[in-house]
Amino acid sequence: MNRIDRFFGLTTEAKVRYFGGEFQVISPGDYVRCAVTGEQIMLPDLRYWSVELQEAYSSPDASMKRYLETRVKPEIDGL
Repeated sequence: MNRIDRFFGLTTEAKVRYFGGEFQVISPGDYVRCAVTGEQIMLPDLRYWSVELQEAYSSPDASMKRYLETRVKPEIDGL
C-alpha cells in the first residue's frame, strides 16, 4: 500500500495466522474481518481470536457468541 491509497481511504484485508497470545501476518493488509459480525478490525485493534478456529472477533461478545455456537451441544429430551 502506498501513501495515495491511505489518503483515499483504500485498505486491504490481511491474511493472519493466530497463535496463543499473538498473531502472525501472512499476507500484508490493514485489517481482518470479524468471523461473527463481518466488521473490519484494524490490525492494531485486534484483541480477540480463536487459535482453534483461526478466526478473528471484533469484541468479547462476538467471541463468546462463536464459542457458544461451536461448543454447546443442544440437549435432546429423553436421552
